[in-house]
Amino acid sequence: MKCIIVDDEPLAIEILESYAAKLDNLEIAGTFRNALAAFTFLQENTVDVIFLDIQMPRLSGIDFLKTLKNPPKVIFTTAFREYALEGFDLEVTDYLLKPISFERFLKAVSKVQSPQMTSPPPPAEPRDSYVYFKVDKKMIKTRIADILYIESIKDYVKVRTPDKEIITQQKISYLEESLPRETFLRIHRSFIINVDRVDAYSATEIEIGKHSLPIGRNYKQEVLDALSKNVF
Repeated sequence: MKCIIVDDEPLAIEILESYAAKLDNLEIAGTFRNALAAFTFLQENTVDVIFLDIQMPRLSGIDFLKTLKNPPKVIFTTAFREYALEGFDLEVTDYLLKPISFERFLKAVSKVQSPQMTSPPPPAEPRDSYVYFKVDKKMIKTRIADILYIESIKDYVKVRTPDKEIITQQKISYLEESLPRETFLRIHRSFIINVDRVDAYSATEIEIGKHSLPIGRNYKQEVLDALSKNVF
């Protein structure tokens, strides 16, 4: 689907661009700081979706929409609730209130997809797979996505999940190489974390639930670079 973003706030455009970039089935055909520029673009180009702010100088999003004879799907993006009723009277597909979360953005995009269109790609398979850890004479099945963190204890490792603690004879370096690198991050000589499970972090520690884990000095820059990718 081709889309354009019309918003007079540069930060709002950047956020929507970053969200759209995560979806393989959404292509940004243009971004515009005012509705008149978008109107000119649409005279010679067609798109499937418009992400449209309402309060803009010279021409509001609502007035702009009224000028389009055969408008594409429209998703309003605004900080003001009071325009919701008028928006739905204009048969817009969705009405997103700022600040817009990625989850809410994704839900709006799904409303404009036809059944033939490709859905957003599912998470990589390793995140939903299982591994087995040997404990005494048993093999304990553990869902990779449930692993909170891994702690090294000499020749053993402790694997922490929300509901259990598994201690198995294994080298942490082996698990670092074996687990999905897009999900698991070494933060200390003794700790590997599941990035998806991080609740908070600072320059010195990671918080996962009630657990606080130190960031090693030699790992600090790599850890902060990896975690800062999703900072807004």
